[in-house]
Amino acid sequence: MADLKGLGVGALMVSRPISWINTAYPFAAALLISTREVSWELVVGTLFFLIPYNLAMYGINDVFDYESDLQNPRKGGIEGALLRPELHRPLLVLIAVVTIPFVVVLAVAGGASTAIALAVSMFAVVAYSAPKLRFKERPVLDSITSSTHFVSPAVVGLAMAGAAPTAAIVLILIAFFLWGMAAHAFGAVQDIVPDREAHIHSIATAFGARGTVRFALCLWAASGILMLFTPWPAPLAALVAVPYLVNALPWRNVSDADSALTNRAWRRFIGLNYACGFAITLLLIAAW
Repeated sequence: MADLKGLGVGALMVSRPISWINTAYPFAAALLISTREVSWELVVGTLFFLIPYNLAMYGINDVFDYESDLQNPRKGGIEGALLRPELHRPLLVLIAVVTIPFVVVLAVAGGASTAIALAVSMFAVVAYSAPKLRFKERPVLDSITSSTHFVSPAVVGLAMAGAAPTAAIVLILIAFFLWGMAAHAFGAVQDIVPDREAHIHSIATAFGARGTVRFALCLWAASGILMLFTPWPAPLAALVAVPYLVNALPWRNVSDADSALTNRAWRRFIGLNYACGFAITLLLIAAW
């Protein structure tokens, strides 16, 4: 019983509740705006991308990064759990049990295009951290894969709705993808020192702190610029890039030795996601 309780509490911490909305929202928004109705697919899919998906994404990461996470002062709280080794295997079993049924149901309900989108999404979740693949240790591919984690739920929602890939939708998805890459790259800067000590490669260890921050700034700027070419009122979303640019800009000259200090900006980034998400919601309501 104690182990089950420990696994339950550990699984909750591992799934990063503070970030649940980041994957559930894109799916729900894409499906709801496309179909304009509350369906059982919307409810089930939102629940999947809210909890099981995050449990899989972060749980697999925490299991296979355990040894290096022990040396990272950021881990052990909302930015990453440190689950006891004896709970690692039970956690992986739990992840399979709670994710596979959802994936099967949604794939069958949505048809071939939804199944393909889900397959890509779940592959990215596994490939990022799992042994042999370890996309998180392949510079640039790590940011691409991380962005896929957050953009793919929107693609699944669009596929399930049978939405046509219009120019506007493609531009919005590309802008969202660039935003996701920027977020990952900037977040990796704070871990440069512990990652190098653990011999873990990332976009930040490859580009260096200064280069990575500037790369992220360029991606955020490009994301905002792309939104200017979408139909009204979507161009207003370009303003959402501004807070992220302002938050990261002071660190454009940060050294590798001081890279851990960017955690200050990363913590503000978490809050920015909620504030900007609220602004996007108001924009979606206006577009509706």
